[in-house]
Amino acid sequence: MLTAKENLRQTIISGGNPDRFVNQYEGIQILQHPFNVNSPMPAPGEEATNSWGVVNAWPEGTPGPFPMHTPDKILCPDIEHWRDYIKAPSLDFPEAEWEKFQAEWEAVDGNLAFKAPFVPSGLFEQTHNFLDMVPALMAFIDCPDEMHDLISYLTEWELKLAETICDHLHPDALFHHDDWGSQDATFLDPGMWAEFFFEPYKTIYGYWHERGVEFIFHHSDSYAATLVPYMIDMGMDVWQGCMETNDVPALVEKYKGKIAFMGNIDNKDVDFDGWTEDDCVEVANRACEDVYNRTGLGGYIPCINQGNPGSVYPGTYMALANGIDDWNAHAFSLNKAEIAKNRVEMKPW
Repeated sequence: MLTAKENLRQTIISGGNPDRFVNQYEGIQILQHPFNVNSPMPAPGEEATNSWGVVNAWPEGTPGPFPMHTPDKILCPDIEHWRDYIKAPSLDFPEAEWEKFQAEWEAVDGNLAFKAPFVPSGLFEQTHNFLDMVPALMAFIDCPDEMHDLISYLTEWELKLAETICDHLHPDALFHHDDWGSQDATFLDPGMWAEFFFEPYKTIYGYWHERGVEFIFHHSDSYAATLVPYMIDMGMDVWQGCMETNDVPALVEKYKGKIAFMGNIDNKDVDFDGWTEDDCVEVANRACEDVYNRTGLGGYIPCINQGNPGSVYPGTYMALANGIDDWNAHAFSLNKAEIAKNRVEMKPW
């Protein structure tokens, strides 16, 4: 039986030969680094101001924090003068702080899982974090030069972040966040999206690959099927968070070997007040069968669309994991205990 890490590799690469479905995040350990812990984020029910100056709130019962955009909390009220408001935070951390994270990374068995830094928020998200969503979307039309300049500024900062992480932690994967759409559409027309974001992301992801990162995981829990050709060309290896509205089995069938799809389990299907283990088993079975019956193994990882190993309602993530283990054991005559031995411990954040 393959380890979770090798099974994940075989699922992603062209011509791979996985022996079961990868179970959500079992093949990748998403780990922290000094910038994240030094940029305050709120706990559920609280507010906090991050290192960029964005005020975030985390309402109870939601998957994560989101910027507050009341008039007194908008960081950049005028895109034409964005340099007056947006100042990149420092990435200079003492070696003693890096050593704490190095110890955490070394504690993960790299034979069983890829080690990936957690890098939110991405280039698009940052534009609306700073400006608010509607002004940001309007600025792509009304002030394209300023938006290009802002995105270039963010790209240079992201490259510096990548450099510091690679120098100190030597990851073999990356887990990057940037939501590019709603449930049924991208926020920008694909051509406009590519005009602003294709080259910056190709540069960023190219740098990570050059520094020894084997696989780029990009989280966007959204509709983004129309962006998949760009994802491939910019160096993405796994699109995590692909919602059911994307027709994931069709995407796997078309693009297997060029990019893998991790998701197709919408939170709304399993992660709600009153959820049951039977709900999770039913959805896990559906997610596995829909793809396997159409394309077999490879190119797909059944996973909750949430951008980390967890759920809003405690227990959902592990109930899904148990359902996927059961499906694998039944479909491929595997022993669940043996499956568990070939991965690091599964647990939600």
